Amino acid sequence: MRHRHALLVSIAILTSPAMASPSTDFTALTDEYWAFVMRENPTFASQVGVRDHDDRLPDISLAAEDRRTAVAASYLKRLEAIADAGLSPTDRVNKEILRRSLSETIEANSFGQRMMLFSNRSGWHQELAGLADGLTFKTRADYDNYLKRLAAYPALNDEALTISTRALTENYVLPCQSLGGFEATISGVIPADPTRSRLYQPFAGQGPATVSAAEWSALQGRARSLIDGDLRRAYAKHLAWYSGSYKPKCATAIGASAMPHGKAWYAYKIRNQTTTRRSAEDIHSLGLSEVKRIRDEMAAVAKKAGFASREAMIADLRTNPKYYAKTPEELMQATARELKKIDGKMPGLFTVLPRLPYGIREIPAEIAPGTTTAYYNQGSPENGISGTYYVNTSKLDQRPLWEIPPLSVHEAVPGHHHQIALQQELAMPAWRRQGTFFTAFVEGWGLYSERLGIEMGLYDTPAKDMGRLSYEMWRATRLVVDTGMHAKGWSKARAVAFMTDNSALSAANIEAEVNRYIANPGQALAYKIGELKIRELRTRAERSLGKNFDLRRFHDAVLGQGAVPLDILDAQIDAWIVAERRRA
Repeated sequence: MRHRHALLVSIAILTSPAMASPSTDFTALTDEYWAFVMRENPTFASQVGVRDHDDRLPDISLAAEDRRTAVAASYLKRLEAIADAGLSPTDRVNKEILRRSLSETIEANSFGQRMMLFSNRSGWHQELAGLADGLTFKTRADYDNYLKRLAAYPALNDEALTISTRALTENYVLPCQSLGGFEATISGVIPADPTRSRLYQPFAGQGPATVSAAEWSALQGRARSLIDGDLRRAYAKHLAWYSGSYKPKCATAIGASAMPHGKAWYAYKIRNQTTTRRSAEDIHSLGLSEVKRIRDEMAAVAKKAGFASREAMIADLRTNPKYYAKTPEELMQATARELKKIDGKMPGLFTVLPRLPYGIREIPAEIAPGTTTAYYNQGSPENGISGTYYVNTSKLDQRPLWEIPPLSVHEAVPGHHHQIALQQELAMPAWRRQGTFFTAFVEGWGLYSERLGIEMGLYDTPAKDMGRLSYEMWRATRLVVDTGMHAKGWSKARAVAFMTDNSALSAANIEAEVNRYIANPGQALAYKIGELKIRELRTRAERSLGKNFDLRRFHDAVLGQGAVPLDILDAQIDAWIVAERRRA
């Protein structure tokens, strides 16, 4: 899943009289918290339907980060003074979630890596390029506010370059080996014709009925002038800085441990992304164990399909033309057909389905060659925007049709769209419903959803079944190569070779994925660790409840409290098992 914002867990310091009870004190505190988050993250606020800051971009300066961190520390102190005994069970969970988020925000700001504002496939330049996708455009004010944000971008770009230059001088630099083709993610945003830029998207075609023809023409002219003028110059400045200053000084070492305080930062990233305290060594060993188990299952599938070996079947899957679409449209049509098949299976797995639909789009051309094979962007019920499953239609000879089933259940339903759209409808405070994201839960659920494809009957050919196993192997190898590169001194070549040997992924996908792990340490560990926890909890529930186990109710219980850390999920499912026994 791809995320367009990083929610700042930061709070305003307000002096107020003592509240009547811990419960009312906690509610007031979290209301203040969410209001501050909205002010500090104006583009995210717009995307979740809070329209008070629609004309602003965020303050990304280090001074603002320090201010937010100081506020978070003060808020954490207030939070810890609230007695658990006066809170409901739900608010005790909410309190623990907020405590963790504040603590990790404070810790994150202590590392110099806070100055690393971009990765090999994302950054402030792409945030702006995709901004319109999460906004609504119905009134003249909507367009005016968007133009104000575009006009504010050159100043934000200057601030980002200043911070990134400081990061460069202090050796917080991305590795050279992960940055292939990064220039195109900058230069591709504004083509020669400014009306073909994603930045111009809201002004394409006819205007809304609320805007006169003359006003619409004037708005289009302002947009073209901004994009072709100040914004083109800002993007050119960014490209010149990257090509002339940053790229020549990119890091030769690929591991996080090579950066200042890198070992401590990687340990923090593991805790943050997995919501566990597992060490890099422990996770590496877990990965090797999972790789061995999945290899054996892959060998059995290959033998059943009539191949001499696992390797022989994988070679056929990678090279046989019948497994590859000839055009982008063919790939999109095959994806759409699979998704409708999956939609029809959903009531057999859940009693509650979200109201918000999802759509599919191609990944933008300027980032497609260097990014992953697909990703999901959440929608907005408040703004009337659906969730979107983005499909990579570049390098078609590297996008096999047999990967469509596991990819689609992960990114759309019952994976990311189902889980996130349900969370957006839960009867819980807005800061939990809209602002809580734990990678191990969200990505763990996405990977668990791939396994649900077995029960949906999606893997009905040996190629599709091997594709499913290859995707599970993909996440298992991540445990090995991420910790290998960032904690054990592995080279990129060794990581690529390990994934090539064990999975059926294409060379282009493996290259993009390893580059991603290099540039974003720790994130890739969350998938398998989260999935294994959900599978463990399902087995526990099945054994405990026996014939009274209801798979649909179990899934509802896993998703029914929104994204939570894995230890909280463990406790929630234990409580659900007790309740199910009483119900039976």
